[in-house]
Amino acid sequence: MAEDRYQKGIDKIQELTQADDENPTGFMDIGEAFKDIAPDLSKYVVEFAFGDIYARPGLDNKQKVLTTITALVAQGKPQIGMHVKTGLSVGLTPKEIVGCIMHLIPYTGFPSVLNALKVAKEVFAEEGVSVKTADK
Repeated sequence: MAEDRYQKGIDKIQELTQADDENPTGFMDIGEAFKDIAPDLSKYVVEFAFGDIYARPGLDNKQKVLTTITALVAQGKPQIGMHVKTGLSVGLTPKEIVGCIMHLIPYTGFPSVLNALKVAKEVFAEEGVSVKTADK
């Protein structure tokens, strides 16, 4: 059963990222850097976050990623960048991602939104995409 959860999680990660044989989790950080001190962390991330939660029915991948971005902006977590990149990978436009972040101003405050927009802008530059605004 646990192997099924793990495989289900890997399958979902590969659906969300640009994974290949060399890097089966694509650009998704699953905690491999902590194998020396927390060897089972990546197993928990894959099984629970992706095999159980992200694999649940009810929302499509775009909705799941927007929800994740929203939560990370609200908490001010550094994983925002990875999930902005995931958003692009699942077909969200930069305009949708920015719109989501901007929508959070009354709920999370300007500092959280400014920090998230800075990270999003960096990811967009790395990925070679730009935001089409009404002014452009």
